[in-house]
Amino acid sequence: MSESSLRPAQITRVLPDSIAAEVGFEAGDRLVSVNGQPLRDLIDYRFLCADEFLDLEVLDAKGKKHQVEIEKDYDEDLGLEFETALFDGLMQCNNHCPFCFIDQQPPGKRQSLYFKDDDYRLSFLYGSYLTLTNLTQREWDRIAQMRLSPLYVSVHATEVEVRVRLLKNLRAGQILDQLKWFQEHELQIHAQVVVCPGINDGEHLEQTLMDLAQFHNGDIPAAASVAVVPVGLTRFRPAEDELMPVTPAKAQEVIQQVQRLQQQFQQQFGSTFAWLADEWFLIGKESLPPESHYEDYPQIGNGVGSIRQFLKEFKGAAKQLPPKIFSPRQLTWVVGNAVEQAFQPIVQRLNQVEGLQVRMAALKSEYWGQQISVTGLITGQDILQALKGEDLGDGILLPSLMLKHDEAKFLDDMTVNELAQQLDTQIWQIGSIEELLETCVASEDESNLEVGVTSSK
Repeated sequence: MSESSLRPAQITRVLPDSIAAEVGFEAGDRLVSVNGQPLRDLIDYRFLCADEFLDLEVLDAKGKKHQVEIEKDYDEDLGLEFETALFDGLMQCNNHCPFCFIDQQPPGKRQSLYFKDDDYRLSFLYGSYLTLTNLTQREWDRIAQMRLSPLYVSVHATEVEVRVRLLKNLRAGQILDQLKWFQEHELQIHAQVVVCPGINDGEHLEQTLMDLAQFHNGDIPAAASVAVVPVGLTRFRPAEDELMPVTPAKAQEVIQQVQRLQQQFQQQFGSTFAWLADEWFLIGKESLPPESHYEDYPQIGNGVGSIRQFLKEFKGAAKQLPPKIFSPRQLTWVVGNAVEQAFQPIVQRLNQVEGLQVRMAALKSEYWGQQISVTGLITGQDILQALKGEDLGDGILLPSLMLKHDEAKFLDDMTVNELAQQLDTQIWQIGSIEELLETCVASEDESNLEVGVTSSK
């Protein structure tokens, strides 16, 4: 996209007591340029606004142009929030991976569920994964010039034929050359490998991890870490695909294979380097590694160590639980059945509080056609089907990770209000351990004042 075609950045919020608020910025204004430079994205904005003297070109809500000069401390934030992090539009994915979750959804849902992004800027800003197959030389130059590191890369396989087969893209075979580029420019990636049985497992998985390990050296290792993740399949995937689900036996096989390599990496690097996502242990019905195994949790976004971290944080927070509550409460905590055994200690500890009774409803997703389901994929229809007619006590504890980030809506487009009405119960959206504990021990009057409460009563 040429600079002349860039759209001004839409301002959605001006933080109170900020520089922007003092100057008079308002939501609805549009930022055109900073020091004469148009903005492609939030990265440009942050980079250009790090200066002490700023000359801003702004369009107000009526379309009138303003020149705003600001003098501030270096790196001091202006206090603006924008409609999107990408002012020039999303870089679309040009791959055709058979395991892509977007292609495994039913039609007719909200449009945002079908966006196939493969954008290095979202990777840098938020840790989303990209494949590197759609970058022009201009983008590579920008990554190097602005030191956009680390990036999060879906490698899946390092062998040319295997990666091309997985991504259905001839450019996918360039991955090792691209890793050398990161190494030469002293930039880093965190890699993920989605294991598809019969395609990139076995000897191919070993080759991939050994190849990536070749880039884990020097003061700034190009490959900082690797997450090994099981493929997730739904009943909506194309009938002609070649994918097979991960069985408990396959999970146990992969665990043994990767743990053997982890021992080598520990001896070689003093680090585990390649980690298994928690799902492998849940599917294989194996014990999770100890907390010390996960080092500084470099792959927490891939579910590597997230259960151990959650249990650790809960254990610390639970010290504040009272011995009893004076308004007895019975609550139903909805989770995916993948964590049913791992979260038993949490339920047991909560139920040690006199007057509190928490029942875990560990559900599989009939909606997606999965026998083992992670919490984030449980839909409103799954909950309604499983809990209709059940004694839910005083209401449901609902993990907010099941919902759209900015709206109380499940992946199947059912809203929390609709679910509460159909179950004729109260629902608390739980976004943290603190909210879980506060909701469990609050009196009825206090709990009704909590943010995120939905009730049909």
